[in-house]
Amino acid sequence: MAAMSDSSQSPARARAVPQAVAAWIEQIQDARQTRQGLRIQGGGTKSFLVPAAHSPLPVLDTRTHAGIVAYEPTELVITARAGTALTDIESALAAHGQTLAFEPPHFGDHATVGGAVATGLSGPARASVGALRDFVLGVHLVNGRGEYLEFGGQVMKNVAGYDVSRLMAGSLGSLGVIAQVSLKVLPASPAEATLRFDLSQADALERLARWRGQPLPLNASLWLFDTRHGSAGGALYLRLRGAVAAVEAACARLLREQPGERLAPALAADIWQGCREQTLAFFACPPDAESGLWRLSVAPTAPAWDLAWPTVVEWHGAQRWVWAPLTAAASLRQLAAQAGGHATLFRPPVQHPAVPDRYTPPAAPVLAIHQRLKAAFDPDQVFPPGPWAHAH
Repeated sequence: MAAMSDSSQSPARARAVPQAVAAWIEQIQDARQTRQGLRIQGGGTKSFLVPAAHSPLPVLDTRTHAGIVAYEPTELVITARAGTALTDIESALAAHGQTLAFEPPHFGDHATVGGAVATGLSGPARASVGALRDFVLGVHLVNGRGEYLEFGGQVMKNVAGYDVSRLMAGSLGSLGVIAQVSLKVLPASPAEATLRFDLSQADALERLARWRGQPLPLNASLWLFDTRHGSAGGALYLRLRGAVAAVEAACARLLREQPGERLAPALAADIWQGCREQTLAFFACPPDAESGLWRLSVAPTAPAWDLAWPTVVEWHGAQRWVWAPLTAAASLRQLAAQAGGHATLFRPPVQHPAVPDRYTPPAAPVLAIHQRLKAAFDPDQVFPPGPWAHAH
């Protein structure tokens, strides 16, 4: 791996800094001197993902630095300041028939692009098109030293130095505050269709394993337990996207192989929107105040699980959502590990909003890398410690 060159990073004094970012730097330097941390916040729609501090921290508001910096549809790249609303970016892309293919969840009306990158969350299409991090081309950020740094660029083949741009995806603000981001965008698909099949979880996973290995325009899948969908006790929703001929041929073929139905576009849109934004009844209605929403990231080949708790399956089997009490943490993490993955307490129970150790600790070598990065980017602990602060 090439060493990080001077051109890939430099302190704030080496370049003109936007006025809003200059104010951030001053706030960061004050925090360093007073030994008081800062809480990075944009729209605040995903703040539940960051472990709560023992005492309230001053807020560094990224919404003071907003706006689309550059967008050239023919280049399939958009560059925007961190405080830019996701809705503004999506509207600009839609006007040119383009989209953020990874479908970042908003979880509210005020979601920002900086928050989307910092949390690293991807929507229903992730298993087919890739994760958010795969679309990050470049970032500008201010680290815990108050230095304004630039990484990556606005082209796909930018390979000089360490790939810090994608490292920021999912960092939860632990390494610095994102000031600007460049994202790869894609043309919207010419055609789309959603099919529904009444299937048990085991049967749904078996068919997904078969279909994802075939030349089909699969884009997203969702299995929901619901006895209203027949004796199978559940329904598999399958979204197809691609050329018109390919989507139509795939629909005809799949409905011949497995009895099901094609949903009306409006109904299908509501289902996928509810899946992405977690407004479906499964997500919006916890079974009780003691249960938290667990996210299990596993190999798509993992078998169906006969759990005692409500479950939803996404990403062709690679993402399982489970409502379960905190006492189930060890068993869920063991189950995920056996399936080649890990478990995260995504939303804490209502009765226990401040739960430590929500994230599965990484292997020791990975944790050591994380700790060295934290020491290099934020030696004074100005920003949140990261998801594995309590790992040991």
